Order: sequence, then C-alpha cells, then structure tokens
Amino acid sequence: MRIYVFRSDAGSGLQAFAGDRPGAKLPDRFGPWHMVGVIGPNQDPPHNLPRDEIEKAINTQGFQLWRITPKPDNA
Repeated sequence: MRIYVFRSDAGSGLQAFAGDRPGAKLPDRFGPWHMVGVIGPNQDPPHNLPRDEIEKAINTQGFQLWRITPKPDNA
C-alpha cells in the first residue's frame, strides 16, 4: 500500500496519512490539506510510527492524523 502524507494549514504541526493521492477522506475541519510526500510499500513511515497501525486506520477511517511537536528551545 502507498501511504500519502499530508500537512494541514489549520493547525500547528498537524499531519495526516491517507490511502489516496487527493486525500478525499481527510476531515475538512482541519483543512486545507497539502500532500507533502508518499511512503512506498516497502518504506518505513517517518518518526518510527507503526506502519501496521497506519494502514489499519486508513482501511477503517480513510486516514490517520498525527502531530509533529516542536522541540523545546533548550534542546
């Protein structure tokens, strides 16, 4: 399965995985959404996120949301 990676303009750091290039099932309330990448069938998702859980969410809901949290200034 190809997994498409999207970024939301609505929230800081809000991202999503979807199973289709247009992201048709992504929630409108967090949009607009912009595709920022594609994870191939043999590639690992970013940040050690579990691929099997992402695929399960896509198959049941059509997407999975996730958030990038900014690193503290003193890191």
